[in-house]
Amino acid sequence: MKEFFSKYIALRKHNAQVAIKKAKRSKMCYAFLAPYAILFTLFFIAPVVISIFFSFTYYNVLESPRFLGVQNYVSLILEDDIFLQAIKNTFMIAIITGPLGYIMSFLFAWLINELPRWVRSIAVIIFYAPSIAGNCYVIFSVFFRGDAYGHVNALLMKLGIIDAPILWFINPTYMLPICMVVILWMSLGTGFLSFVAGLQGVDRSQFEAGYMDGIKNRWQELWYITLPNMKPMLLFGAIMAITQAFNVCDVTMQLCGYPSTDYAARTIATHLFDYGSTRFEMGYACAIATILFLMMYLCNKAIQSLLRRVGT
Repeated sequence: MKEFFSKYIALRKHNAQVAIKKAKRSKMCYAFLAPYAILFTLFFIAPVVISIFFSFTYYNVLESPRFLGVQNYVSLILEDDIFLQAIKNTFMIAIITGPLGYIMSFLFAWLINELPRWVRSIAVIIFYAPSIAGNCYVIFSVFFRGDAYGHVNALLMKLGIIDAPILWFINPTYMLPICMVVILWMSLGTGFLSFVAGLQGVDRSQFEAGYMDGIKNRWQELWYITLPNMKPMLLFGAIMAITQAFNVCDVTMQLCGYPSTDYAARTIATHLFDYGSTRFEMGYACAIATILFLMMYLCNKAIQSLLRRVGT
């Protein structure tokens, strides 16, 4: 046993020496990577670590943090009914708008990729415009106005479906479905653009080789050639879809008010904004942010495991 441990320690020392030698030879590479590594650590890793630390404290910005242990998490899960409603709404938005927007983005990109170049350029601009127009949900606020001048109410009253205008953004029955429509429309931009770039990068000679190997239709071409070549873009689009679905805040707040009626459009991000920016209960807000971070991380891992099977 002693001989085994001595060999193990000697092997570890040897590996450490080899790693140090490689680092010395590559010191110029590390020097070029240092600015990005420093910025990434300061603005991405450090805030996450600090947020996790404050989630175990009571911190209101004005006073020094007071350690509470897991009390914030216990209060969130067992006592905060609004947070549980926010989790339900967030998961409904993520389950419906995330996969649906992801699939629609890819299908639109796949269809537009077959168009002539100048038509494709115009179509890409049209589809990408909602993601860069910050207040484009104002269009839907005009369509779903709660009086007879709203386009949807006017149309339904003209057809005789309803007798009186519906308060779309006040009635809890309609608030979340309408927000999902707006979120879905706004989420097509970034993923769609990445899919168009991925489709443009597929080597055309692979399609010719595929048809020689027995591929008979466009669906087989999509599954065996296009999707395997687009795995990085598919992963990027999935991450963006998950991030957008779980970070819904502005749309629900602008359309349904803050707070919304019966908290019917409350999301985790809205709950985080409430405690972090309105009440300044930073410890509690950090606990919400930590739970949101864990949910997004687990969903990303699940999506990555599914995408590894594409084309295999």
